[in-house]
Amino acid sequence: MIFETIAVGPLSVNCYIVGCESSREGIVVDPGGDAELIVSLVQQHGLKISTIINTHGHFDHLGGNRQLVAAFGARLLIHEADAPMLGRAAEVARNYGVQCENSPAADAYLADGMEILFGSCRLKVLHTPGHSGGGCCLYFEEEGKVITGDTLFADSIGRTDLPGGSHEQLLESIRTKLFTLPDDVVAYPGHGPQTTIGHEKRYNPYF
Repeated sequence: MIFETIAVGPLSVNCYIVGCESSREGIVVDPGGDAELIVSLVQQHGLKISTIINTHGHFDHLGGNRQLVAAFGARLLIHEADAPMLGRAAEVARNYGVQCENSPAADAYLADGMEILFGSCRLKVLHTPGHSGGGCCLYFEEEGKVITGDTLFADSIGRTDLPGGSHEQLLESIRTKLFTLPDDVVAYPGHGPQTTIGHEKRYNPYF
């Protein structure tokens, strides 16, 4: 499996480009900006992007949606609870002193337990509300990887003081959806370095 990380946008979001080595079909997760850099990396791997996924609806994770949907002709997926945020990204970003394009509407919605296939690769959607109502993680069981968005970070968790956030709900999501994964699963968060589920279960100060 091709698995690339690139930090993009004004808040250095980890955008993930994941592809099947045999079919060259791929997905892009959380294109927060710098669309031209993402396109370049996709082209380097010769991938055909079928799907763009937002782990949640905060503007810093979706600033490149419009350009990449147009560039790749890909479908856009987000959880239904966060879908209304797609059209408000520019307004919210201005409140933080940065620029962001509004996103096109989603073509379909993520749901807990949903499986997404591209080539020989498979991911399972884990709905993990708390940072936002529609926050989701993407679990690649065969490869032992999980993209955690802003749900879980290395030695930290997502903030819960934004609209739709809940500290108690976030802790419950992490305990029931992420800490039940094998300890050696590598977690790839929305910002900052990767970690492992086992490390976070033992050392994350929020637990």
